[in-house]
Amino acid sequence: MSLKIRLARGGAKKRPFYRVVIADTRSPRDGRFIEKIGSFNPLLPKDHKDRVVLDLERAKHWLSVGALPTDRVARFLDTAGLMKRKATNNPEKAKPKAKALERLEAARLAEEAAKEAAAAPAVEAPAEA
Repeated sequence: MSLKIRLARGGAKKRPFYRVVIADTRSPRDGRFIEKIGSFNPLLPKDHKDRVVLDLERAKHWLSVGALPTDRVARFLDTAGLMKRKATNNPEKAKPKAKALERLEAARLAEEAAKEAAAAPAVEAPAEA
């Protein structure tokens, strides 16, 4: 049986509250779990002491038994000093997507056309007599 240290969602609609639980990987997200080892309240400010509450001794035990944390829980454990998490880098994330590229290209073409129109001498039509 493979174990995960993961978040189980609770709370009301649009008011999330998570429990940090040890669960079998096959059980549903909010379903049966083995043990609750903490909680996470994302509505609290980042520096609030009750935003993430963990039982570090139980977390150490479950990590030694072979439970694997999810990415979010690994961040919490890294902050607590229980494990080291590699920092990830996604350079593709900052690149503009297709529609943004189209808009940039259209703006560039419009700017070039405006420069050409301004640079061309103003030729007036002959006045009718």
